[in-house]
Amino acid sequence: MKENAYILALDQGTTSSRAIVFDHEGNIVITSQKEFPQYFPKPGWVEQKPVEIWSSQSAVMAEAIASLWDSDFKICGIGISNQRETTIVWDAVTGKPVYNAIVWQDRRTTSLCDELKRQGLSDMIREKTGLLIDPYFSATKVKWILDNVPGARERAEKGRLRFGTVDSWLIWNLTKGMVHVTDVSNASRTLLFNIHTLDWDADLLKLFGVPASMLPRVASSSEIYGYNTRAQVPIAGIAGDQQAALFGQMCLEPGSVKCTYGTGSFLLMNSGPKPMASQNNLLTTVAWKIGERVDYALEGSIFVAGSVVQWLRDGLGIIRSSDEVEALAASVPDAGGVVFVPALTGLGAPWWNADARGSLYGITRGTTAAHIARAALDGIAFQTMDIVAAMEKDAGVPLQNLKVDGGAARNNLLMQFQADLLGVDVVRPSTTETTAMGAAFLAGLATGFWSDIDELKAVWQAERCFKPTMPPDTVAAAKAAWSDAIRRTL
Repeated sequence: MKENAYILALDQGTTSSRAIVFDHEGNIVITSQKEFPQYFPKPGWVEQKPVEIWSSQSAVMAEAIASLWDSDFKICGIGISNQRETTIVWDAVTGKPVYNAIVWQDRRTTSLCDELKRQGLSDMIREKTGLLIDPYFSATKVKWILDNVPGARERAEKGRLRFGTVDSWLIWNLTKGMVHVTDVSNASRTLLFNIHTLDWDADLLKLFGVPASMLPRVASSSEIYGYNTRAQVPIAGIAGDQQAALFGQMCLEPGSVKCTYGTGSFLLMNSGPKPMASQNNLLTTVAWKIGERVDYALEGSIFVAGSVVQWLRDGLGIIRSSDEVEALAASVPDAGGVVFVPALTGLGAPWWNADARGSLYGITRGTTAAHIARAALDGIAFQTMDIVAAMEKDAGVPLQNLKVDGGAARNNLLMQFQADLLGVDVVRPSTTETTAMGAAFLAGLATGFWSDIDELKAVWQAERCFKPTMPPDTVAAAKAAWSDAIRRTL
């Protein structure tokens, strides 16, 4: 491999766009990041401007590449990871969006989802897609745009409009409208994709009123889809952000699990070459397709993880910046009997209770800000424990270890408590930018930058392993207090 050869990962997230350049050893050479605005036109509505998504991503890509100009370099491929489910509809001729992007967090289609459940469609949709009926996913968002933007449905039925998740929108712009594509991992988050046939489902398209002409071609997660028109660099890897992180963590064997601790937390377990139907309220999703092999995953979503720390900062004012929370929480030996259920926006998996609200139990005259901070961190770990338990029941095998990434994975106190609760090693990689790394790995495989999976395994390195140290009776008491708090909250 040429010394100055690199892979460029475009990591398009919910609040910022990033471009990260990786070398052949998996080291980060350059990072460029730019935030872009969120819009909240009504309570429960969350939107972004597609042009701002593209302009921010384009700007950081140009900045990252410009930083390499002082050397004889080559970008061998572009990999894309993206916020999932966020929905964009645009005109195929002009390339202009017909409406703002409706973000995955948006809840405007709740009543439509409730109506579909009342019609008894939950089992059919779950069987085909592996998903629950929820405003989270793309299909009801597309329907809303077609039903509410003047002239949109008519233009769609004439074949004039295109729908895509953010990966498709980026590639459309990178190729100047030459390529309309998505990969199986993003398609599997739309409620329009059959995870068994690996194609758009005619029954679901009819149910949601989405013309097939709007849809991108569904490709594998690692192949050359087209070329960036400006520099003729192959676009060669696509995965939704959580699946990209699973791949970036090298969770390639069935039963291997990663947790990304972000604003929310997402746990994914590689479930192997066949979709596993969850009996414990987890989602079944496509992890990736490489060559002819498809891997599936079980997924559990925690709505409030890092955002509970933001609430301690902005809502309670007990810390001035998020990175102060570890020192404050570590100033006491434990939470002093306080249990914090951080259901600030409802509870995700395995409870799926949108009406649950955050709760603090066990407060006494002796309770301090430090105890509340400690209980808030503990609450993140407890929620993770509940999803792991659901995964173990579904898979029928115990967890071997948990690979972790995301911002809160840098919190040593939280990671140690997580290991104590789970009773297994919690492993943090040397590169916690695993989402971007997964996209880079997928693109590098398709372009020959890395020769095979074995070479990728050698690139992944652990930075620290947290081993369980807490006495079993202390762990049991903590779990019992959490179970009681969850029961009361629900």
